[in-house]
Amino acid sequence: MFLTRAERRRRRRRRRLAFLLAAAVSLTAWAAVAQSGRAHPGQRRGTPAGGAASLGGRPASPGAPGSQGATGPGTRSAGAGLAWAGFHGIQLPVSAQDGPRRTRGGLAWGFTDTPRGALLAAVNIAVRTGAQWGPAIYQPTIRDQVTGPDAAALLKADASDYAALRAAARVRPGQPAGRGYAAEAGYRFVACTPAGATVDIVTEGPGSGGTTVMVATRVQVVWLRGDWRVVAPPGGDWANSATAISSLTGYTTFPNER
Repeated sequence: MFLTRAERRRRRRRRRLAFLLAAAVSLTAWAAVAQSGRAHPGQRRGTPAGGAASLGGRPASPGAPGSQGATGPGTRSAGAGLAWAGFHGIQLPVSAQDGPRRTRGGLAWGFTDTPRGALLAAVNIAVRTGAQWGPAIYQPTIRDQVTGPDAAALLKADASDYAALRAAARVRPGQPAGRGYAAEAGYRFVACTPAGATVDIVTEGPGSGGTTVMVATRVQVVWLRGDWRVVAPPGGDWANSATAISSLTGYTTFPNER
């Protein structure tokens, strides 16, 4: 199909915007005690319990001084031996043992209370908070699998972002406004306990001029009512938890991402 120069520029801009939205929302977390969680996303959301407090509240940004990374049992191997499942153009990590145990209508839930389960929850839940997938995915994900004081702000921001993305993509209301162009590249645990975990997740994708951009996003999860929940980013904006990086030094790479 022939595209005009203006159409090619618009397509490149949409690709970059789609990556930045997905990158600011991409992640990973932990593996040790096998305790299955099967909470349905329809459950009412609660507020963070001791898990969030035990992680010291809101941690520093990815790559900030003092971010040495956690090295407890299972944290470095949490990303090993995973399978990958397609989600709107993005490959997301999954495990038959550690989750997600349930998937339906683009949603995913049911993770084990282990380092690997926390990692999988962080990635799979946070990515699904992206506005571009449409309200059928981001609304129930945020309502039922995101907690913390900024969850309402995240939901409000998504509604605004989706309206803009839908108009730019010229799709019908409720439909996805684009596909993802990012790939999960690596992770680093900052903290990890059975009650909560904080992990920096590195996403890479296309930048301008044919370059590759890498973004580290800090994601916090807490164990509530038998499953992991993602703590909403500060101000309801994943950009506040994301930092551009130039190297994977200090991170554990996903060995079999494809």
